[in-house]
Amino acid sequence: MPQPSPCAPVAARVFSDPERQAVYDVIAHRRDVRNEFLPDAIDPQVLHRILTAAHMAPSVGLSQPWNFILIRDAAQKARVKEAFSQANDEAQAMFPAAKRSAYGALKLEGIEKAPLNIVVTCDRTRGGKVVLGRTHNPEMDLYSSVCAVQNLWLAARAEGVGVGWVSIYHEADLRAILDLPPHVAIIAYLCVGYVDQLYDQPELAARGWARQDPVEQVIMEGGWQSQSHDP
Repeated sequence: MPQPSPCAPVAARVFSDPERQAVYDVIAHRRDVRNEFLPDAIDPQVLHRILTAAHMAPSVGLSQPWNFILIRDAAQKARVKEAFSQANDEAQAMFPAAKRSAYGALKLEGIEKAPLNIVVTCDRTRGGKVVLGRTHNPEMDLYSSVCAVQNLWLAARAEGVGVGWVSIYHEADLRAILDLPPHVAIIAYLCVGYVDQLYDQPELAARGWARQDPVEQVIMEGGWQSQSHDP
């Protein structure tokens, strides 16, 4: 009897109702964590599962362009925190005067409080000069790496681990701290640690900084349609 080809598709798994609901529950309860981190070190097996989930993200041409830089050293975190603080002061001044005090009241990072920081990078040379799927859209490797961040975030939430994405820094400062070569892009600086309390909605919504729009407001059919969206 002929053997099936190793690359032939197999029957698609049908997930049960509870399994599907678990996925939607994790998505709905994902939060950007700032101040709720516990000091406990992340169990190595838990961390390995989370990073494995990130590594299973889809990538253009199966290039898997990401790396995960783990930062635990307090002195290194302090350098990152200093870079953040300088940029954050600059960011606060960019907002209208009426919003600056509200901005200053927000805690926008957990760099030193989180027991672990993870930097997700994208090696833009991974896969060689010509990569399937990047021939006409070269930025697809960056988007692939963002998919790895989302996988990491959702897996972490399922494990009871919180994640916060820090985006306020000058890239040159962070590149110097991490000693990154020119061909490696910074995708995400993440603060990671166990949590036992979380907001029941996005924190910025809970604090009145922004609102969460209904999905119907962002769905369009067939092409772009004019819409009003309050700033």
